[in-house]
Amino acid sequence: MDGIHDLGGRQGFGRVRREQNEPVFHGRWEAKVFALLRAARTAGALKNTDQFRHAIERIDPVAYLSHGYYGRWLGGLENLLVEAGVLNQQEIESKALELGADSDWRVAARPVAQPDVVGYESEEPSAIRPLPTEPLFRVGEPVHTCGTGTAGHTRLPAYIRGREGTISAWHDGWVLPDSNAHGRGENPEHLYTVAFSGAELWGEQSEPGVVVRIDLFESYLLKM
Repeated sequence: MDGIHDLGGRQGFGRVRREQNEPVFHGRWEAKVFALLRAARTAGALKNTDQFRHAIERIDPVAYLSHGYYGRWLGGLENLLVEAGVLNQQEIESKALELGADSDWRVAARPVAQPDVVGYESEEPSAIRPLPTEPLFRVGEPVHTCGTGTAGHTRLPAYIRGREGTISAWHDGWVLPDSNAHGRGENPEHLYTVAFSGAELWGEQSEPGVVVRIDLFESYLLKM
């Protein structure tokens, strides 16, 4: 999905600044949002991680940039809870106002009236799914990434689309997030690590010798 969330590899945002001795939660409300994640699973609104990621991608773009990490979680959870019929927006807004929220504050959640049917929750301990088919690509083989985006969830970042790289590792079959996020089944594919030179991604502005390695699914890749 193309949206404000896809910031990886983009220029103009400055360097990532790490907080020394950063606490697990900066406020009690963040811990409550973390707990809500478990509650959403129990309520049947949250089925898998891919679905949750897509719910976060769909929040208000300005809220995505300004509400912080757990603020994005909260917006995504509200999307899922409303779409699953566990709560409605009026109930959420009324409770927020009762607790002291300002009616002019930006609401991150943007639930849709007819969400994708997401009914799959795996009992497997991981997303690895060994496949009977042979991988299409081999380690050391040059590849080209697909150059188009998608209307739904994807793990193909915009900044590497249409770029040339080299297969550096193969990881067997994994659940395909593009399908799993929308309730269309696991549809596992072979997963690879692909190495891209900094020059290929950013041209002459790249630092010398930079190599970026990204895990990509087979359907994202084309033979050279």
